[in-house]
Amino acid sequence: MPQIEEFNAYRTKMNERIFARENKVLNRLFNLDTNTYAEGALPTKTKEMLGLVASMVLRCDDCVKYHLEQCKNQGITDAEMMEIFSVATIVGGTIVIPHLRRALEFWDELMAA
Repeated sequence: MPQIEEFNAYRTKMNERIFARENKVLNRLFNLDTNTYAEGALPTKTKEMLGLVASMVLRCDDCVKYHLEQCKNQGITDAEMMEIFSVATIVGGTIVIPHLRRALEFWDELMAA
């Protein structure tokens, strides 16, 4: 659980600092990101799975952690997660494997929490 708490605390703290600067472009970008994952023609669960795959392929560990937590909140099962990991790794290639390892470690921690 320390990884989860540390990640969420840092993310919250820094987002607050960013928002406090009241930069219109950054605020709109954050809003666009939030609205992208809202329920629509595709369910939020599907969008979070897509976001996780894209984050793994782009090798953004912070994004991976964020989407892992959102996937857990959407009720993704362990079996579904392993298939998501499979898609991300096949699309991204073997360079994704280190991120797969860290993602699985974070997923296990989320599931244990």
